[in-house]
Amino acid sequence: MKKIGIIICARYSHCGGGKCFRALRERHGGFARYAPEEIVEIVGYSTCGGCPGGNVEYVPGEFLKNGCDVVHLATGLVVGYPPCPRLGQFMVFIQEQFSLPVVVGTHPIPLKYLESHSRLPFWKQAKMDRVAADLLKESRELMESYN
Repeated sequence: MKKIGIIICARYSHCGGGKCFRALRERHGGFARYAPEEIVEIVGYSTCGGCPGGNVEYVPGEFLKNGCDVVHLATGLVVGYPPCPRLGQFMVFIQEQFSLPVVVGTHPIPLKYLESHSRLPFWKQAKMDRVAADLLKESRELMESYN
């Protein structure tokens, strides 16, 4: 069994998680790494707390109390505009402070966001093709279904 904690961007604090939970169920995006037969459980779901990400200091500890094995930083941190400027810091901090592996992404990048963001200079400057590599492995048709 894999126990997962998800941290979303505070801009989307009212998000119901529909795309993330669909992707988990169907093993798309950041969840494609888990075999369909592997049992997965969400043990925590929280926002980053808003810029500069104050919840990142303690939320992974709460996830650990629930048996967390891995933290997923939600796709909204990548494709929100602007993308989270602290994504790399969150990854390093969670890995070092809590000894938890971190995966960038939950659901596939919606095609409409990929098409608009990839034309903007920040996408290349932030090396999003590398940071969000797992999310970019999905087919164009699947990404479009997440629009």
